[in-house]
Amino acid sequence: MNRTHRSRGVAVAAAVLAFGLVAGACGSDDTGGTADAATDTVADAAAAPDDATARAETVAENSAAPVAVATDEFDTTPEQDSRIRVDKVDSIAETLPDEWKESGKLTVGIGTFDAPPLILYADDETTLIGNEIDLAYLVADTLGLEIDVQPTSWENLFLSVESGQYDAAFANITVTEERKEKYDFASYRVDSLAFEAKADSDLVVNGAADIAGLKVAVGSGTNQEQILLAWDAENQAAGLEPAEITYYQNEADFLLALDSGRIDLYFGPAPSASYRHETTGKTQIVGVVPGGGDIPAQIAAMTLKDSGLAAPVAAALNHLIESGAYGDVLAKWGLGVEAIDVSEVNPPGLPAS
Repeated sequence: MNRTHRSRGVAVAAAVLAFGLVAGACGSDDTGGTADAATDTVADAAAAPDDATARAETVAENSAAPVAVATDEFDTTPEQDSRIRVDKVDSIAETLPDEWKESGKLTVGIGTFDAPPLILYADDETTLIGNEIDLAYLVADTLGLEIDVQPTSWENLFLSVESGQYDAAFANITVTEERKEKYDFASYRVDSLAFEAKADSDLVVNGAADIAGLKVAVGSGTNQEQILLAWDAENQAAGLEPAEITYYQNEADFLLALDSGRIDLYFGPAPSASYRHETTGKTQIVGVVPGGGDIPAQIAAMTLKDSGLAAPVAAALNHLIESGAYGDVLAKWGLGVEAIDVSEVNPPGLPAS
């Protein structure tokens, strides 16, 4: 396919390391082949002190999801001159429902949560930037639509797509069977989660039993909350000490809680945990799981059910995957190990709880 790949400024260098993964489920087609990419680079992470390396190897051996670690410099300017843009593809734009052909606009909801490199605040501490936003721009470009990015709370993302206020949401949203009852999805990334502890912690999380009796924080209303609650219920049924689960929506708050010892672990998106580890040195990843806890999951663009928009978005993403622009954006933000080979409309989602 013919594509014009316009880079506004000099592309940002991002060195990508894989912290770990092995389980066979991640080597299946469902994960887009990321297992090999991560496994090939596990040896590159062996430069840490012996004790840290041992813990990292333990986590890697028991992990079932890829973890991207981005180092070096990111473009954190509000102008985002490095943002990758592409040209309209008429054959894909023609598949849009009339509503979008007539409006010529794509209103995209993004979360206001600070979760770099997925979504983060630029140097002006006001403008939101990141991987999710860059991918939304690429999709809008391919469809020939003017993008309007609307930041909002996590909870309001779903309500605003359901009400029609937003055409789509790009915000690290996991595909679940329950969500598919109200929304359609176009997948664009592997979903991976991580347990995060202080840099000097000796904790290792390989499964549910390892959180028994610990103080664990998580974001409310998230998929990882459901996993954590299920693990805690499993532990209590087995006679183990319950975990003390607390809720944080703000990165600064849970990092302060970790540092002060008010919580032992934070459970959230693996890319953000990796970013914090590399950029602050104050935290470490002590456990990695797929977005489904013990089964693979995918991150996707979310649209209103039966709106007809998900299929053109998936077609745009598949064009971007084939052309290389998709890979360039993930590499820019250090997320290459979470790439997928094909975008699917409404792929299998996590089972309803």
